Amino acid sequence: MSRVIERRREILAEMRRATIDKGYFTIPEIAERCYLPRSTLQDWVTRLLDEGCILQKEERHGRHPATFAARSALPVSACRRIFTTVDGDRVECYHECLSSGCAAFCEYHHTLAGGALVHVQRDGTLLRECGVLTESEVEIGLPPKSAVGIAAIRREGDEIVQTIRCIGGPAYSLTDQMAEAEGVCSVAAQKTDGIIEGEVRTRALMHVGIGIDDTDAPGGGATFALALALLQHLSTGEGIIPIGHRVAMLKPDLPERTTGNSCSYIEFAAEPGSLSEIAGRAQRFVSSEALSPEWGIAVRQGFRILPELSSYGIRARSEAFSEDEARAVAEGSGVLLCGGRGVIGALAAVALRGLPNRILLDPYAKVESGAS
Repeated sequence: MSRVIERRREILAEMRRATIDKGYFTIPEIAERCYLPRSTLQDWVTRLLDEGCILQKEERHGRHPATFAARSALPVSACRRIFTTVDGDRVECYHECLSSGCAAFCEYHHTLAGGALVHVQRDGTLLRECGVLTESEVEIGLPPKSAVGIAAIRREGDEIVQTIRCIGGPAYSLTDQMAEAEGVCSVAAQKTDGIIEGEVRTRALMHVGIGIDDTDAPGGGATFALALALLQHLSTGEGIIPIGHRVAMLKPDLPERTTGNSCSYIEFAAEPGSLSEIAGRAQRFVSSEALSPEWGIAVRQGFRILPELSSYGIRARSEAFSEDEARAVAEGSGVLLCGGRGVIGALAAVALRGLPNRILLDPYAKVESGAS
């Protein structure tokens, strides 16, 4: 994402915040909030005045600086983050919204439209959409038609381009808000026969999943807590976007377990080529923070279902595996393992990625091989 675009969003956000708080802002106060020289902020004010984003309320008089106001108190964008990861011809599009209601609206209409998407899933305010690099027809209109759909997904160099067709509220989001979301490189839209069609460009990022297990001890600790700490730790890295955390239950009656035999899975979007650095940071963090010497992690790039890996995860809910068996499956699936006995459960956490929580949290729930 362009640093200029990022800086513009930051400055506009502070200007809107000040306008909502007291009805106006001045150049010195926004310069201080954004840690910018006043001359630089003056240049931004001139530009934003020309663009119509802000207006001048009072001219400078005496020792009193000029005052300005943002033109709208509406959120700069209901879209917090929009980013994409790529695995072969598959693309996962992530759209984090300010509102679970808006996310549910998009989940329903994107599913109804179909198009280039093959799977749509919502986790609260985060919409996860799996699609293919293809172009497809979508019918957009009033009910019972969809109000918005993804008509095409293509890759251009290091960018993913989503073609979105919409009307009504989604059209406003596309033309006025999506460009302000973190992760968006640019948005271009046009209106044809009452339908707005736009192209949203994002970076083609790498998907990284990390499974963690056996980090606690009978006297304390919890794998889920260490996993969350690792998620926060890795998210501080340059170009790394956190996606989420899941807990999965494995075979409940293993004698080595501490209590319920759960493992954790965290996932990220990251710049291509950074896998080794991420894996190294994860290994160092877990090895220093785990209470058990048998800790284990599994690191995988990509999200496509691999039959052997998926089968391992499902079987780990009812069968016991050895370290050697886990390492053989990992080697055949391109998964990096680090640590001791915990790699068995860590690999299972990675293998179960994609299953709904109601399945992950019930080790007795049946799931067909390949369903994850």
